Amino acid sequence: MSENIPRLYLLPNLLDESQDAAELLPPSVRKAVLQLDGLIAESEKAGRRYLRRFLSHEEMAAMPLALYNEHTQELDLPLLLQKILLGQTWGLISDLGLPCLADPGSKLVWLARKAGIAVEAILGPSAIILALMLSGLEGQRFAFHGYLPKEEGEAVKVIAGLEKRSSLEKSTQFWIEAPYRSLRMLELLKRQLKPNTLLCVAKNISLPLQEVITQPVSKWQSSSFVMGKEPAVFLLFAPSV
Repeated sequence: MSENIPRLYLLPNLLDESQDAAELLPPSVRKAVLQLDGLIAESEKAGRRYLRRFLSHEEMAAMPLALYNEHTQELDLPLLLQKILLGQTWGLISDLGLPCLADPGSKLVWLARKAGIAVEAILGPSAIILALMLSGLEGQRFAFHGYLPKEEGEAVKVIAGLEKRSSLEKSTQFWIEAPYRSLRMLELLKRQLKPNTLLCVAKNISLPLQEVITQPVSKWQSSSFVMGKEPAVFLLFAPSV
């Protein structure tokens, strides 16, 4: 399949497995997948499911897979590049959205570029970017922080720092949370943020049940908004003092 040029494709994935790849992913994804000699995914199940959207069952089953997730040791990363360096073309996917955003893929891309591997990214849906676009908050100056600390005391300190930074820099600060902790995060923000700080909750991005609400914390405190165990992006913008 390859042209003997070491190549790594950064491939977009859907934000939910129920979505239609033909509708939401660009045609260039299928073209790239058809060139692959192998795929790097977070799990074998996710990788096979991704390939099945573009390949026949026989082609999918024959495609070599390598795993790269939060359990992968940094010392093992060069092993993932060995076959690519021989002149093969491989793809890298995240379970959802774009690789390297809130995802360990960036370390592999760094090593690939150092090794002279051609790295190509194909655009696709990203809950992080879509949430920022839909929030109505400052889009010229912003910072994404991945996941905040799980321990509440540490999370409180980080939230206070982000609110202060937003006010000083006139910037949007945002992060994601595991679905089962989304409600806890919202309640924490309602208690800790100042009443006039703008808070946006963007949940179920790109899905039929998508909701994006931006309002001052004072309004959140009396809101009837229902937050279940749903994937969400949290964004804040604190007015200058």
